Amino acid sequence: MPHIKILPHPDLCPEGKEFDTPSGQNLCRSLLDHGIEIEHACEMSRACTTCHVIVREGFNTLTPSDEDEDDLLDRAWGLTPVSRLSCQVEVLNQDLTIEIPRYTINYARENH
Repeated sequence: MPHIKILPHPDLCPEGKEFDTPSGQNLCRSLLDHGIEIEHACEMSRACTTCHVIVREGFNTLTPSDEDEDDLLDRAWGLTPVSRLSCQVEVLNQDLTIEIPRYTINYARENH
């Protein structure tokens, strides 16, 4: 079972967090299931960038992003070469270290 390490985020998980998740699990869903309230304004339909994450370790083990995801990521705050939309990431068999950017393009945070 892959181990997910979330780096500290001042609002969502100030101490950071670590957990195991089943292989094949959607990363955004896994974050939410483990109490990390990452924004997902489009309800994980790949229509926004609010679930943007930076994959600090394990990026090369993920299936590649497609053109639609890449086009959306171009609008994300704090874009890096190892950025992904968590709603589009399937956790495979490798451990991941994830950073959640401090800001999103959302003007108002929605409670889900």
